[in-house]
Amino acid sequence: GCSVVFMNLFRGEILARSLHYYLLCPVRRDVLVLGKFLSGLVITLVLFCSTTLLCFVLFQFTTRHAAASSFLFSGEGLRQGFGYLLATTLACVGYGSFFLLLGLVFRNPVIPGLILWLWEGINYLLPPMLKKISIVHYLRSITPVPVSDGPLAIVAEPTPLWLAVAGLVIVAGIAMALATLRVRRMEISYDS
Repeated sequence: GCSVVFMNLFRGEILARSLHYYLLCPVRRDVLVLGKFLSGLVITLVLFCSTTLLCFVLFQFTTRHAAASSFLFSGEGLRQGFGYLLATTLACVGYGSFFLLLGLVFRNPVIPGLILWLWEGINYLLPPMLKKISIVHYLRSITPVPVSDGPLAIVAEPTPLWLAVAGLVIVAGIAMALATLRVRRMEISYDS
């Protein structure tokens, strides 16, 4: 979902031949990148956080209604719900910044996007050192209930919560800084 939204923020404008209107406006280009990122972030957060929260609540009501209500409004239920919302938010921030950068750097960002998707998909098979250069490793450290990867998974120590959150925000900031540098040097040529 983040790939569709964030890759098209700039790439869609280039394909529609309308990006030059934004670049001709008296707006700094870093503000343009930040504004487009925030618009994509708002869309994905509304979509994915509401879906995550709805699924979390509905899943709790597969058991008895009284037990689900007491769990949801106790400290543990609220903590788990907040953990899932935090992981979803950081996933939107992390993946969004990378897909925005891919949409700016590559003429056809689908192939690099698929490579990133494949890397994240085989993360459970990677050695612990390589796991640390993926977004999903840090997101797994944030989720309140660990997900089993099956018998073939290579186990790695989860990253502490504070380091996972800080790391994802820093990496997203670096990706956004690179996107800003790319847009500052961007010249529009609609030639194929």
